[in-house]
Amino acid sequence: MLYSEVLDSMQERGGVMSATVSEDWLQGRSVFGGLQTALAVRAMRALVPPGVPLRTVQTTFMAPVPAGSVTVRVQVLRAGKSTTHLEARLVDQEQTLCLVVGIFGAARESSVRISPAQPQVACSNPQAFPYIAGVTPSFVQHFEVRWLRGGLPFSGAELAQNVLEIELKDRGSATEEHMLGIADFIPPIALSMLKRPVTGSSMTWMLEFLGGPPDGLPLQGWRMDAELCAARDGYTSQTGLLWGPDGRAVALSRQSMVVFG
Repeated sequence: MLYSEVLDSMQERGGVMSATVSEDWLQGRSVFGGLQTALAVRAMRALVPPGVPLRTVQTTFMAPVPAGSVTVRVQVLRAGKSTTHLEARLVDQEQTLCLVVGIFGAARESSVRISPAQPQVACSNPQAFPYIAGVTPSFVQHFEVRWLRGGLPFSGAELAQNVLEIELKDRGSATEEHMLGIADFIPPIALSMLKRPVTGSSMTWMLEFLGGPPDGLPLQGWRMDAELCAARDGYTSQTGLLWGPDGRAVALSRQSMVVFG
C-alpha cells in the first residue's frame, strides 16, 4: 500500500477510528513509527477546525503495533482560542500501544521571525540505502534515501552526524502527514557506529513544525541533518533538522532511542 492509501483507509465507526496497514510498512515487529504518528494525526484532524496547522506532535512508543487493522482512539484535551491539544492512542483492545499528543495552533501576530539557513554539504559520492528483502526493514521499500554524511547502519562509522536525502514514494505532493514519515525515516545514528547488526527502536519522538503546512512541495528532495547528542547504557538521544526541497527548515526532531548492542 502507498503511504496515502494507508491514511485514506481510515474510517470512523462508533466514535473509534481504524485503518488498514499492510505488512510492507513494518519496521521489525511493529508498524513504522512515522506512519503510526501520521495515523494519529489523521484521526485528530477530524476534531480540529479546518486549516489550523499542526505545530507540535509528541509520540511515545509503548509496544509493537502489528500490521492489519489498527485502531485509533482520539480525544480533545483542551480547545483554546488559538490552540487545540489532542490525544490519540493506537490500541489493542484496552492496551495502549502508542500514545500521541498533538498541538494545533492558528497563526498569531509576532514581530519575532528567525529562520535557520541550510548549511552546504559537500559529497561527491552519496551512499544509497537500498531495500533488501529480509535484510532491511520492510518499510524502507517506500523510500529512496542517500547518505551525504556519516555512515549507513552497522558500517562502523565514527562520525556522530548523519545527513540524508530522502524521497517518499507516494502520489501527489507533500502534506504534514508526509512530513512525519519523512522526518522519522532516519535510524538511530548509534547503529551507524556499530560493526554488526543489532536491534534498535524509538521510545519517544517529538517533532516541532517551524511554520505552516508544506504548501504542495514535492515528495522528492527532502533532507534530514541529524546528530547523536549522547549515548549511554543502551539509551541514545539525537536531534534532527528537516529541510524541504526548497531549502527551507520545516521541522525540528528530538528522539530518544534504545540500542541493544
